[in-house]
Amino acid sequence: MLDVSVIIPVYNASRFLRKSVESALRFEEVKEIILAEDCSTDNSLKICEELVSENSKIKLFQHPDKGNHGAGATRNLGIEKASQNFIAFLDADDYYLPNRFDAEKELFKNSEIDGIFGAIGVEYLTEKGKEEYQAKFKDSPLTTVNYPADGKDVFRGLLNLTDKTFGSFFHLNSLTIRKSALEKSKLRFNKDLRVHQDSDFIIKLAYHCHLKSGIIDEAIAVRGVHDDNRITKIIRYSPQYNQRQLLYWKSLYNWAIEEKLPLEYKTRIYLSYKSFDLSQLKGMSKYITILIEGIKNPQILKTQYRFTYLN
Repeated sequence: MLDVSVIIPVYNASRFLRKSVESALRFEEVKEIILAEDCSTDNSLKICEELVSENSKIKLFQHPDKGNHGAGATRNLGIEKASQNFIAFLDADDYYLPNRFDAEKELFKNSEIDGIFGAIGVEYLTEKGKEEYQAKFKDSPLTTVNYPADGKDVFRGLLNLTDKTFGSFFHLNSLTIRKSALEKSKLRFNKDLRVHQDSDFIIKLAYHCHLKSGIIDEAIAVRGVHDDNRITKIIRYSPQYNQRQLLYWKSLYNWAIEEKLPLEYKTRIYLSYKSFDLSQLKGMSKYITILIEGIKNPQILKTQYRFTYLN
């Protein structure tokens, strides 16, 4: 039996929260919905309390100090409070589709599989949000991967270490993971990353756990795109973008060293980290440092790495 805790981090999502929760309530597999509220400044907390009073499956939690700690720490709070054998995630401005757990019901019969992921679609809630999203991601109808994969092929694909292009990522809304796998790997979101903590988590998860693709050719959840989506605000390869990417890849590189990853993986992560690190330098010292780094690691002179630091 698939018994799922759905974790919804809540921050200033009053316009969307009810639809999000109701989309998860429709599934018999969903035994509880955890609203992890992160000190919203709108009336999200009030809506959370109303939802809890309406359905016993819905539970509300806040950080012990009732402060704002970001999405990573807030999802960690949800993981700690989850009581079911499987965990799924849902952003408060997104929603599930009726096929959300179809693949899981079959694939999790294999006890060796720790997690299943699929594709998500997009719904434009505002015209401005649509313009910003399409400017950054074109008009891709699905956030998905390009071919079925499982096990280490998922990890290698996410790091672009395959002959074919796997796809840069899959969305957290499409992931269902055994809670026991998270406990075994002692894996949590990096609370120090205010953005990209989901991508950081997914890469680490793909290394530690046996993930398998589920439905990747049609959406199982929908991302709501509106004026306040943070991910669409940052211009690619701008100083702010490079700084955020630096923090993300530095987190992965520190993890790769700590976990003593094989050299191939550690090198790939290091090169991305170092390319964004070099992008922070200014003046003549930047080019001297690039030259020295290029002598030590000639791979960093390849296009896929140097596009950041030569901007």
